[in-house]
Amino acid sequence: MKVISSKRCWEYRAYGHPECPERVRRTYEYLTQKGFEIIEPVECKESDILLVHSKALLEEVKSENFYEPDTPAIKGIYNYALLSAGGAILSSEEAIKGKPSFSLMRPPGHHATKTQLGGFCYFNNIAIAVRHLLHRKSINSVAILDIDCHHGNGTQDIFLGEDKVLFVSLHQVPLYPGTGLVSEKNCLNFPLPPGTGEKKYLDTLEKAIKEIQKFKPEILAISAGFDTYKDDPITDIKLEKISYKKIAEMISALKIPVFAVLEGGYSPDLPECIYNFLLGFKTI
Repeated sequence: MKVISSKRCWEYRAYGHPECPERVRRTYEYLTQKGFEIIEPVECKESDILLVHSKALLEEVKSENFYEPDTPAIKGIYNYALLSAGGAILSSEEAIKGKPSFSLMRPPGHHATKTQLGGFCYFNNIAIAVRHLLHRKSINSVAILDIDCHHGNGTQDIFLGEDKVLFVSLHQVPLYPGTGLVSEKNCLNFPLPPGTGEKKYLDTLEKAIKEIQKFKPEILAISAGFDTYKDDPITDIKLEKISYKKIAEMISALKIPVFAVLEGGYSPDLPECIYNFLLGFKTI
C-alpha cells in the first residue's frame, strides 16, 4: 500500500492539543523503517476546496481570523490544510490506478461541514477527494467508510441525499459531535456504546460492509481514524493493535479500488495501529 505524506505537516502545532505533529512524524518514521514508499503530495487548488465548501469558509480559513477552541487559527493553517486535502486527492488518484494508498497527513477533515470548520478539521479531505473523483475522473459511484471513533458529521452534511455516494460510519455514542444516532437517506450510521470490544466492533463492521456491497461502488474511500484503540486518551472503544489488520482484511475482501485518509488517533501506539492497518491490505 502506497503512503502519501509530507514532512511539512510536522511544522505547526497548538501547544497542549492532542492533534499534534508527533502523531504523524512518528508514524512516518516507523513506516519508513518498515520499508513503505512515501510519496510527497502537493497543495490542492482553491477550486478543489470549492467543490465541497462555501467560499465563505475558504476565506475564513485563509484569513486566519476565526475563533474555535478545538480548531485554532494557527499561522499558515490554510496552506497546511490545502496540502492535507492534496494528499487525499493524490491518494484517490493512486487508487483509481489500482494501487491502494493511505494519506498520512494532518490536519484531519471529517468534521468540516460545507460551511463550518470544527473538531480539529478545517477542510474535509475525504469529501474533497471523493468530489474530485466524481467531477473530474468520471467515477459514478463512491462509498465512504468512516471508522473514526467520532461520527463524520461533516462528511454526512456534505453528501446527504446524493445518489452517487454512500456514507457509512461506525462511531462511539455518546461522544463528540453528538450526531450519527440514526441513518438518513444515503448515510448509514452504526452507533456503538462506550466499552465496545473487538468482537462487537467487527460484527458491526461486517454489517456495514454488506451495505457497501449492495451499493456496488466503483471505489471505496476510508476515513481512517485510530481513536478506536483501547489506549486512546479521548475515546472509549477497546480495539487492539491487531484489530486494524483484521479491519483492513475485511475491507480488502470487497476487491474494489480503495484509498484511506488519516483522521483521528492520539495514542503513542498510533504508528503500530496504522502499520497493522496497512498490513491488512497486503495480505489479500
